[in-house]
Amino acid sequence: MTEDLTAVDFFRDSRLTDDPYPFYEALRNKCPVAREDHYGVTMVTGWQEAVDVYNDAETFSSCISVTGPFPGFPVSLEGLEDGDITDLIVKHRDDIPFSDQLPTLDPPTHTDHRALLMRLITPKRLKENEDAMWQLADDNLDRFLAPGEGEFIKGFAGPFTLQVIADLLGVPEGDREELLERLARGTHGSGLGNADKTLTKTPLEYLYEVFATYVEDRRAEPRDDVLTGLATATFPDGTLPEVGDVVRVATNVFSAGQETTVRLLSTALKVLGDQPEIQAQVRENRDLLGNFIEECLRIESPVKGDFRLSRVPTTIGDQPLGAGCTVMVINGAANRDPRRFENPDTFDPERKNARQHLAFGRGIHSCPGAPLARAETRVGLERLLDRTSDIRISERKHGPAGNRNYDYIPTYILRGLTELHLEFDVR
Repeated sequence: MTEDLTAVDFFRDSRLTDDPYPFYEALRNKCPVAREDHYGVTMVTGWQEAVDVYNDAETFSSCISVTGPFPGFPVSLEGLEDGDITDLIVKHRDDIPFSDQLPTLDPPTHTDHRALLMRLITPKRLKENEDAMWQLADDNLDRFLAPGEGEFIKGFAGPFTLQVIADLLGVPEGDREELLERLARGTHGSGLGNADKTLTKTPLEYLYEVFATYVEDRRAEPRDDVLTGLATATFPDGTLPEVGDVVRVATNVFSAGQETTVRLLSTALKVLGDQPEIQAQVRENRDLLGNFIEECLRIESPVKGDFRLSRVPTTIGDQPLGAGCTVMVINGAANRDPRRFENPDTFDPERKNARQHLAFGRGIHSCPGAPLARAETRVGLERLLDRTSDIRISERKHGPAGNRNYDYIPTYILRGLTELHLEFDVR
């Protein structure tokens, strides 16, 4: 008897790590808005339905955006399906993990904090940052390409994206090597310049400490640099944020932006290595690169999905939901909805509507770092193509064409390779 894929535990079953797409398709065919049986999460797999949820911040709170059903809302919402739980969200928000992070905030707090972020990622600053990317890409490629083969994520994508964001946020040159080394290790001493390395912190705690030092220093002694702009940026009403607010915005850019761009770059190189005809097409026509990147985002969204909590009774598509319902908008499923994308499982670098993907979300929480991610990926790909004549997947590490073995991050939130071994002919 054929297994009912819709009954699989999406959040726990390791089989969905390697290939979640048959599950997405089965769930969408059942209904683009369906409640899964294990944790009572309403799964949104249709493109239009996903857009409707993302664009309705009044009905759907982002307070559980990062955590979803684990650990869930701090108090029971049973019996409140017909009411309005907005006041409960306000009362218990601080009890939810990551409640101080930008993706979990609701208006008006989110409005102020996002405006603060956009004062940091200005078009002028992005342009300056992009100018520096070319040299950063070449510096990393000098090391990565020399042996003629290498593991792409640790060898190029990780270091390159970390350096780009360090440059964007104005981390002083003298601090960058130590900061990037500690982030790469995953455990860190108690602070830059602190000789006591016996204390360890998570990467997020470490970044909080580092950027708090920067902000306090620049407020005390302003300079003509990016960090001073970061430290003195104000909310829309002109008030100066608490140091912690600035730090959280900066570290959110640093951590979230780096991780997802690494996954995007690795998807792009996997496609180029696995499909030589597409590699030849992009090499011959670099104007395709922009659309190629959008198709990479569509076919393998770095963030599988995002969670919302319904404040009041509502409807998604034609499915009624009560208040207090945990909703997961599955970007990877919506981006392969055949009602929106023709032949959705086929990678087409010339797809006309590739940019309609939801990899960066929609609405007030759409990814503010999207222009940065696109620029980083384009620069990295341009220089890789310039400096090689051929890029191949390592058969020794991943097996022959048509029978590859890849390992993916074991999480229901992120989609991406853990390793990508390449061989290349250097120009």
